[in-house]
Amino acid sequence: MIKDPTCTTKSLTNYKWKEHPDEEKWADCVHCGLCLEACPTYEITGQEQHSPRGRVHLIKSVAEGKLEVNERFMDPVFTCLDCRACETACPADVQVGGLIEEARGQIRQAMPLSGWKGMVSKVFLEGLFPYHNRLNKLGSLLGIYQKSGMQKAVRKTGLMKVMPQHLVDMEAVMPKVNPPARKKYKNQEVIKAKNESKQEVAFLTGCIMDVMFSDINESTINVLTRNGSDVTIPKNQTCCGALHVHAGNRETGRKLAKQNIEAFKDADTVVVNSAGCGCMLQDYPELFREEPEWQEKAEQFSKKVQDISKYLYDTGYETPSTPLNKRITYHDACHLAHGQNVREEPRDLLINIPGVEMVHMPNADRCCGSAGIYNITNPEMAGAVLESKMENVPEDVEMISMGNPGCMLQMAMGVEKYGRNQKIVHTVQVLDWAYKQDDEQKERGVPDG
Repeated sequence: MIKDPTCTTKSLTNYKWKEHPDEEKWADCVHCGLCLEACPTYEITGQEQHSPRGRVHLIKSVAEGKLEVNERFMDPVFTCLDCRACETACPADVQVGGLIEEARGQIRQAMPLSGWKGMVSKVFLEGLFPYHNRLNKLGSLLGIYQKSGMQKAVRKTGLMKVMPQHLVDMEAVMPKVNPPARKKYKNQEVIKAKNESKQEVAFLTGCIMDVMFSDINESTINVLTRNGSDVTIPKNQTCCGALHVHAGNRETGRKLAKQNIEAFKDADTVVVNSAGCGCMLQDYPELFREEPEWQEKAEQFSKKVQDISKYLYDTGYETPSTPLNKRITYHDACHLAHGQNVREEPRDLLINIPGVEMVHMPNADRCCGSAGIYNITNPEMAGAVLESKMENVPEDVEMISMGNPGCMLQMAMGVEKYGRNQKIVHTVQVLDWAYKQDDEQKERGVPDG
């Protein structure tokens, strides 16, 4: 195969473009099969090409010239949830997630999206998510849609029937849209700690997070300031780029990464409350394999990034005193458990709230099927993964807690679809509610405990 002149790497490969899958990532794979039981798509299909080792074999086959970058290659690569459960299961530490994302980059250069899919990708991934002002306007429109009665009218008239069912299901559980945290605090350089200031942290508000889940951002700021953190919200921060990289658009992902690295360059700690965003920020060095200067900056930046639960666990936090009296189970977001190895920290936050009874969820770290926008691009497979997930959710709990917005939407659809009545909550929300309950007790003059 004739090599593209833009391919600057020295390793021998039949991939045509730069940033091809890194041989070092698959070199240790011996196809032992220990990854098979961990893979949701293999569990559902039983097909080797939809298993981690099968995908690694296909990626290697393209590099060796045994397979072309075509539909046969694209389908298993894009059917992958990129949940990284296989990486947890792999004794050789094969980085399947990185290989998948690099392979998707090759596919999108060889087979660019066209038609309505190309238009949607361009409008949303490139024209909307990187721009806070545009997202805020979208949030305002959604708020009007919800509060004006238009939402109820649309549902009653049956207009939703013209939409694909999975989008109808998503609209049904769409959270209430509130003003973005960035907008509320735009005139404050530093949100001061409520009591004694112990440290300063920078907070990634996210893109969709600050529009659809601004209440969770509010809870995050409340919990941080209550526990002695001065919080800064860098104005030049942008979308983390996770959705772009997952979709194979590494060029835009790099642009967004550079902007965030610069925006947070003065911060010692960057706190994130979205598992997908946090994992992407920690993976920034992977985007700059061919730009050594930026790779070094990305490595320095990635070391600063911490999930809110891990940050609180590591630095110490105030234990609430008023019983919350809730039965709660916990779902491990893939990019928190498998991507960042954060498992016990969020559970610790919940267990230490008085009155919280933690109920074990079997296979808690099994993917729910959200996977960024996978539930939009692969609705049938996402639905099958969700069904398997819901079978493991205990029925006798009042809340299902987790640390990722995409999971929250997906699990909310599961609760709705399967006739459950559990409330879907972010872990930091539960802690914030407990703190507010403490404050209410003090205002009423009720002794702690």
